Amino acid sequence: MTLTQLEYVLAVAKYKHFGRAADSCYVTQPTLSMQIQKLEEELQIIIFDRSHSPIKLTVEGEQILDQAKRVVSEHKKIYTIIEQNKDEVSGDFKLAVIPTLSPFIIPLFLQSFVARYPKVNIEIVEHTTDEIITLVKDDLVDAALLVTPLYEKNIIEKVLYFEPFYLFASNGHPLGKKSKVKQEDLDINDIWLLNKGNCFRDQVLNICSQNKNKKVTNPINFESGNFETLKNMVLSGCGYTLLPQMAVDALNKKHKNLVREFSKPIPTREVSLIHSKHSVKNKILDALEEEILSYIPENLIEFNQKKQEVIDI
Repeated sequence: MTLTQLEYVLAVAKYKHFGRAADSCYVTQPTLSMQIQKLEEELQIIIFDRSHSPIKLTVEGEQILDQAKRVVSEHKKIYTIIEQNKDEVSGDFKLAVIPTLSPFIIPLFLQSFVARYPKVNIEIVEHTTDEIITLVKDDLVDAALLVTPLYEKNIIEKVLYFEPFYLFASNGHPLGKKSKVKQEDLDINDIWLLNKGNCFRDQVLNICSQNKNKKVTNPINFESGNFETLKNMVLSGCGYTLLPQMAVDALNKKHKNLVREFSKPIPTREVSLIHSKHSVKNKILDALEEEILSYIPENLIEFNQKKQEVIDI
């Protein structure tokens, strides 16, 4: 058994096609197929069921795949450990971020981080929380920015800041006449939501669930993938939505007049930098955390001391 054979197994499992897997590994398809067949003969099992289209893992193949991921990942960490022992901060680093955070937090620190650490090759990708958890566990990303707590025992959470929610109500809406709103004021029939897969949606639904007497009667079932669309629905004169503080800070002066604060306890999201418990890229992680914290708005740092209610995802 060789490391190369295990890498070929991972490629076929990813692409579910021998030809595309071979292309991704920069080898010919016969070469890749022959190496996987040799591995199957050595182990005396069938890893892939070739009668299916797309190609499917067998039961034994699923077990081999899990172990292959660990072996390949641990092998790569040897080179990372050597890099981390150098005085400079350098190396490849893949960062995942949820879509409800990326438009606000990434522009704050990215250019400064790249300028300060030119030998770090950083790649940033957007994924949902569930996808990110899987990517972190499989060592396919080095770290992530998302909303916590996650309650995952093998993932380290470094809390960066707490971000309060605000009500953004259409002009003339009854809630807009209040100086402050309560969580129990929210009506599921008036609120515009992000679509499924966004943790911010789950948090908003958790807030709305505190008013259990409300029945869903709204004939319009519309969900969006971003805050901008929700904001525009409100500006068109319909209902309201919730926005995190960084989204509120980005509003123009006229639109900020449609924003209302919550009474205490203020619904809040906890934003963290997370990584695997077994990560060895500590220098880059520490540098990234320090850079992000240096650019977080002061009012969010101060908000840590105020009375709040962190909403679970």
